[in-house]
Amino acid sequence: MHNDEILIEKAKKLFESSTGWGDSDDWTNQDFVILSEKIQERTGVALSHVTLKRVWGKVKYESLPNTHTLDTLAKFLGYENWREFKSQNGNGAAKTETIQPTSNLNGHHKEEGLSLVKKNKKLLKIILVVVGIIAVAVIVFFITRGSVNITKSDYSFSSKKVVSEGLPNSVIFNYDATKSPYDSVIIQQSWDKKLQSKVSKYQHQHTSIYYYPDYYKAKLIVGNKIVSTHRLLIKSNGWLPIVTQWPVPVYFDKKDVISGGKMSLSIEKIQSRNIKMQPVPPTVLYSNVQDFGEIYSDNFIFETSVRNEYNEGASACQLTTIYLLCEGTAVGIPLCAKGCISNIDLLFTNFYVSGKQEDLSAFGVDFNSFVKVRVESKNRKATIMINDKLVYTVNREIIRSKIIGFDFSFQGTGSVSYVKLSNGNVNFTDNFK
Repeated sequence: MHNDEILIEKAKKLFESSTGWGDSDDWTNQDFVILSEKIQERTGVALSHVTLKRVWGKVKYESLPNTHTLDTLAKFLGYENWREFKSQNGNGAAKTETIQPTSNLNGHHKEEGLSLVKKNKKLLKIILVVVGIIAVAVIVFFITRGSVNITKSDYSFSSKKVVSEGLPNSVIFNYDATKSPYDSVIIQQSWDKKLQSKVSKYQHQHTSIYYYPDYYKAKLIVGNKIVSTHRLLIKSNGWLPIVTQWPVPVYFDKKDVISGGKMSLSIEKIQSRNIKMQPVPPTVLYSNVQDFGEIYSDNFIFETSVRNEYNEGASACQLTTIYLLCEGTAVGIPLCAKGCISNIDLLFTNFYVSGKQEDLSAFGVDFNSFVKVRVESKNRKATIMINDKLVYTVNREIIRSKIIGFDFSFQGTGSVSYVKLSNGNVNFTDNFK
């Protein structure tokens, strides 16, 4: 294996440890979306989730990552750049240190040198034996653990929300795991593995808090097996303006953003909450999650008009994404300054493409004025129009999933002048008046 490939594998393991998400082989598309946001928050550099999926081998790509990508990954891990990461991690080559007698040793000193070599060889053998014993013990443990018979029907899992809508929102989980072969089981709030809680199998209730509106699949896990999944729709109670941050976001009131026929969060209001605009610009999110009725990702018309209103410093690309949230997936329409299209990616349920692999230059726009966006999906084919011009057609991998909300995400901050969603039977319109 090439030295850089060895180091990339090591970096992946460090990411697993740093995020606390476990084996990256099990990471989902949403994990990489969140990781992309975390990398930008920590380094100020935007790497799309598709780029990260290429690095992790989730998307077929023959070449090694470029220097810019590797430098950014290294910075996230606390190194100045990839060169420093290589230097401090052995450049990918295995190191072995041996003590050998040198040619200028004579008599007693030569005997001492040979004796030292023998002692080190003996010590190495002891270490190898101990490591071997530990490895066998670990293998036996996991084989035994995996052989435990776990029957899903032996477990129950349900929930109720403390409030019907609005954030934050606590959820009370009711569970029965008394037949678990282990003393504790795990309740996981969503796809995010770091949102896990270990609970006693003898208890029957556990509460968790949700900070973002969305559609979630909570899980009851016994050992390493998911025995039950429970669906949750955390509603926003209309438009919810948020500045995203970990672990708790900053919420704003609707009256802070809706006036004069648009939805807009000013820089002054952001800074009034002690949120800095530089060196890493915040992400402003306008979220609206609710039950719209029977409207699905394979049959709808969506229209809106948006403007990113911050382009200073690290926000020069004015990265903006319009999300239609669906049950278990999403539609993500990217917009950015014209020179930054390499950093964006397009998502339409199971279809996605990266600006590094395909020409997405039509999604580079001039934010000096509002930008009109229209998306129409019908018969598993979708068209995307920007300022009344057809810019992209998606004709594959569109799945049917119920639409449950909108997220307007702005690097820095931005405005929305109207939102329309319809399929002829279901109609939602907001002109912010």
